[in-house]
Amino acid sequence: MRIFTPPRLRTMLQNLGLEHGEAIEHKWVTRAIENAQRKVESHHFDIRKQLLEYDNVANDQRQVVYEQRNEVMDNDDVGDVVENIWGEVVNEIISGHIPPQSLEEQWDITGLTDSIQRDFGQELPIQQWLDEDSKLYEESLRARILDAVIADYEAKEELAGSEPMRKFEKQVFLQVLDTLWKEHLSNMDHLRRGIHLRGYAQKNPKQEYKREAFNLFETMLDTMKRDVIRVISRVRVQSREEMEAVERRRKEELERELAQARLRHDETSAAAEKAAESGQDGSAQQPQGTPDTFVREGRKVGRNEPCPCGSGKKYKQCHGKVS
Repeated sequence: MRIFTPPRLRTMLQNLGLEHGEAIEHKWVTRAIENAQRKVESHHFDIRKQLLEYDNVANDQRQVVYEQRNEVMDNDDVGDVVENIWGEVVNEIISGHIPPQSLEEQWDITGLTDSIQRDFGQELPIQQWLDEDSKLYEESLRARILDAVIADYEAKEELAGSEPMRKFEKQVFLQVLDTLWKEHLSNMDHLRRGIHLRGYAQKNPKQEYKREAFNLFETMLDTMKRDVIRVISRVRVQSREEMEAVERRRKEELERELAQARLRHDETSAAAEKAAESGQDGSAQQPQGTPDTFVREGRKVGRNEPCPCGSGKKYKQCHGKVS
């Protein structure tokens, strides 16, 4: 009523001089209350409708992510999914340094070598390949790099075993997906809080939210693929000889620690035995510099008692007076 009351009705109610708690029965007031209630309910309906439209955008993305996650959860072997990602990630990295359909003078071979070393942990002699083979063009170079990266991973798989690698791939895929999805939901929440400011630029906030949310979702998927391949390719598999060497070094360190602890224990025990023998022989002397225990001769004189000197004063006011 305070917000939606017409000016004429507000003036009339003020002029009537009604007291607090007095009932107002008039058709104008009843009609004003109905109109105010209708406007409030319409306002709340618009809010719920707008929230639902924003939530539908996130719900569509949620269905895609959950469908992919359920697919990984139901399958023990995600090798096919990882294999499809390999080509996309490698080609994306190569395209960042070798633009498609570009001249060889535009290629950044040094940057490409560093990127492969950083993302896949492999040092590929790409410049040497180009120097040795003059017919190594863009497409063949892409295929050769991809084959080299996959061959290195297959060597690790052969060393570790197929089943452990499949389990490792599944765990990495789920962990990366869950982490990035939580970050994406947080980014969507921040975007939703400030998207209404786009209206000051004469833009539709809903359309801007859909566009920005789609871009964020695509970025999340690309990051997920790149992180999965980066973690899988950079894993280090130890051979049996390396594991035995690590175990041997660990045992040697443990034995050294035990020997040092045993030596400290023996030294402590020897010192304790020596001290005990000295105490039993009675030859133990009082340490130098330690004062003898004071023994009082006679009883202690109270502060309020007469002073023993015969002066007639209290002890605290005579010889017991604190100077």
